[in-house]
Amino acid sequence: MSPIDVAVIVVYILGCTALGGWIGKGEQGLKGYFLGERNMPAWAVMISIVATETSTVTFLSVPGEAYKGDFLFLQLPMGYLVGRVIVSVLLLPSYFRGRIETAYQVLGNRFGQETRRTASVLFLFTRSLADGLRLFLAAKVLQFVSGWPILYAIIAVETATIVYTYLGGLKAVIWADVIQFTVYILGALVALYVLVGGLPGGWDQLIETASAAGKFRVFDFSLDLTKPYTFWAGMFGGMILNTATHGADQMMVQRYLAARSQRQAAGALIASGFVVLAQFALFLFIGASLFVFFQVHPPSEPILKPDDAFARFVVDFLPVGVKGLVVAAIFASAMGVLSGSLNASASTLVNDLYRPISGDADERRLVRLSKLVTIVFGCVQASVAWWATGLTQSVVSNALAIASFATGILLGLFLLGILTRRVGQPAALVGMAAGVAAVSFAKFGTPLAWPWFALTGSSTVFVVGLFASLLLPAPDLASAPVSESLQPTS
Repeated sequence: MSPIDVAVIVVYILGCTALGGWIGKGEQGLKGYFLGERNMPAWAVMISIVATETSTVTFLSVPGEAYKGDFLFLQLPMGYLVGRVIVSVLLLPSYFRGRIETAYQVLGNRFGQETRRTASVLFLFTRSLADGLRLFLAAKVLQFVSGWPILYAIIAVETATIVYTYLGGLKAVIWADVIQFTVYILGALVALYVLVGGLPGGWDQLIETASAAGKFRVFDFSLDLTKPYTFWAGMFGGMILNTATHGADQMMVQRYLAARSQRQAAGALIASGFVVLAQFALFLFIGASLFVFFQVHPPSEPILKPDDAFARFVVDFLPVGVKGLVVAAIFASAMGVLSGSLNASASTLVNDLYRPISGDADERRLVRLSKLVTIVFGCVQASVAWWATGLTQSVVSNALAIASFATGILLGLFLLGILTRRVGQPAALVGMAAGVAAVSFAKFGTPLAWPWFALTGSSTVFVVGLFASLLLPAPDLASAPVSESLQPTS
């Protein structure tokens, strides 16, 4: 890379670090470090939601879906929109009753502390695994452009993310997300402009060639449950997956709790669905453009994996300065989700696991512990990224499959708490165990496509938990007043 490109990337990373230091100056309590004092504007929360679910997987792997195939991936965010509405109506009210700090505190209030701890551990394990994959993709780009070994690239990206998350907490994460969203959208648009400009026939050639190759096909109405991208998998599987990821995942719930009111949180969540739909369309269009561009300008090396197509274009064809901007955009997409993951994981461990067991109420000590835990989870993500160097499948499929596995099970627990009165902790834990078994079987014992995993997990937890309550009644919970944070409706 040229010195100009390096300077652009360095300025961006230093800027994020400085932002974290500036926001984190002075004393911060737990409410400030984990919830931004519950005073973040709705538009910033909306952008943070989008940036949090837009990792390097989106920036590199989603274009790869259209590069090797078509626009069928776009059926998923259509279901995501419906899922966001369900979260706003069904789950958000539970989080704004009382002074909730984490999503899993709600489960503890409804069922008991064992359920809260079990759900927290499941979240921490799967979140670290999925975001380690996202870190791996960002590090691959740095490896391409710098020539560094992949291990050094992983350490560099993760260290930068840890520093500003450590310093500034959730406020730094949200405001950095706003900057990162701007940077990666600008980088994507500039890359698309260069792609089109490199074609002799410009837009006309792009549209004509991509259309002839079937790149713009959006819908597949087949009933094949082994296909991940069909209308039914997108609408129903995507709907349940998004209800789970945005309704039962602490990383998202944390952003709603940072908003000034439930109404503002709901507006930010639903609006983010439209932005994500447009964003996926943009990245898929970049993938189709890469397909056309490489027919005219073959890359310097064969593209063995679809995930590598955009990265190869960045390395081989972007001019000086623009290359630095797009690489900074890739880092922006990675750092946005990784920083949110670090802060949410630290919040879950401290608030759901450490404090209920230790009884520690010293704010200063808890904030220091939270910052230390942030570093620990950063090291865990880096370890997963190093392990991911041996993967051969699409990273986007692996990351989303992991999300489907865990969040569907957690969604089932929340639905048991909201929609039933008789189900207590023993029955809920039986349902949870059955959900883990069902999704494990679906993943490793059947050809079922991953968008159906969340539906499999949530429905199994709910049905088994409901029937288990007939054998494992919980009169102490069923007859006692229900906590104001999660009141059943029937």
